[in-house]
Amino acid sequence: MKHSLEIYHNRQLVFQSDGKWLHPLFELENYLTESDFDPADLLVKDKIIGRAAALILIHLGFRRVYAAILSEPGKAALEQHQVQFAFKQLVPRILCRTESLLKNESSPDKAYQIVSNLRKK
Repeated sequence: MKHSLEIYHNRQLVFQSDGKWLHPLFELENYLTESDFDPADLLVKDKIIGRAAALILIHLGFRRVYAAILSEPGKAALEQHQVQFAFKQLVPRILCRTESLLKNESSPDKAYQIVSNLRKK
């Protein structure tokens, strides 16, 4: 992966971001509102997916995810919502405030609202 977040349609790169934290996912959300792509038809490749990123991707409608690094809580969220996923490295957790904040949250919509509110502060 060259970028922190890459989105593919039929093996063709259609979106990329090198942003930090969860900002690339909000950039992706903006991109999706302007494109004709259905997130269920796209493949997400992300360098790091923790619980927050996993729940936001589920909220956005993605069904296929690859993570270079995936946290156990992120894996649990993807499994709970029956998202296909693969990873290079599985870690116990991501050292990120949102990973701790969302450790007991299972609703993608609620997680999205919580992270959106953090982003606006």
